[in-house]
Amino acid sequence: MTAPRDGRELGAPLEAHRLDEAALSSYLAENLAGFGGEFTIQQFLGGQSNPTYLIEAESGNYVLRKKPPGELLPSAHAVDREFRVTSALLDSAVPVARTHLLCEDKNIIGQMFYVMDYVPGRVIADTGLPDCTADERNDMYRSLVDVLGSLHAFDYQAAGLETFGRPSGYVARQVARWSKQYEASKLEDFEPMDRLIEHLPQCIPADRRSAIVHGDYRPGNVIFGSELPCVASVLDWELSTIGHPFADLGYFLMPFHLDSGSAINGLLGMDIGSLGIPTQQLLLEEYAKSAGLDDVPNIDYYIAFSMFRLAAILAGALKRGMDGSAADPRATEVGPTFKQIANRGWEILNGHSA
Repeated sequence: MTAPRDGRELGAPLEAHRLDEAALSSYLAENLAGFGGEFTIQQFLGGQSNPTYLIEAESGNYVLRKKPPGELLPSAHAVDREFRVTSALLDSAVPVARTHLLCEDKNIIGQMFYVMDYVPGRVIADTGLPDCTADERNDMYRSLVDVLGSLHAFDYQAAGLETFGRPSGYVARQVARWSKQYEASKLEDFEPMDRLIEHLPQCIPADRRSAIVHGDYRPGNVIFGSELPCVASVLDWELSTIGHPFADLGYFLMPFHLDSGSAINGLLGMDIGSLGIPTQQLLLEEYAKSAGLDDVPNIDYYIAFSMFRLAAILAGALKRGMDGSAADPRATEVGPTFKQIANRGWEILNGHSA
């Protein structure tokens, strides 16, 4: 394994993710303008469900992102959707890596893939942004929420993304989907989850706004500039679609309501003032300005909804861990935190509905 680069662990491609380098070289030489000369390939190691590689060539550094090997569900690992949305966002107020090509021919390296520029900078998974100064944290969080507001203000219809997802009923579909997932994977009854499943559909806010939603927007899914404390590129668009923008915002704000020092990486209990992290209220005001809104109504509902979704995901991971089929060996450690998250989500929803 090589040393980490920009906070991202790199190494030789995993056995199951090795590429036909000769076929790839020939394809890129023919289809990627300026590509040529000797090059090396390393894989980014970590949690990406779509294998991701760094290509260092004489002509420049690139990132290749592909579907995983094997038979896949038709809608899963849609790297073509990632390519489509990031290409549409090029030169917008949302910083993304410049895309170069999408290859849908599975015969080249075994699966569909796309190539984009490598963006240098810092990737920091911890929401507390360790090893940064208070001033840097303040600027980083303000940049994070400004970028999120800019994404939600982006005119996706003018960019040709009107078919990228269904604008109406996003939250209702998500609640129904994750309720089914949870019921299929739960190991025991847990009352706060049952209450969320019952009450979330009953009090969905009535507003019908829609935007591109990232689906997993958090500090660990952006690249911060090497020198400037601002977002240089947004990563991992695998879950992006058209949906309600406050679902993204609620997910981003969850750490302010979850305990620090645990597997869920929250901020609650930390002295965020001394750390330089803005309060939730300040971030809401910053978001509203960036998104072109007067205010952000019903945010508690969307925070509770985001906690429910995360709790359902973790309950599923716990079930797979107990069955011995989890891809992540930490599943039995992290999975039980779904109870803490669900309980907090119910407290927030109950307060919102009271």
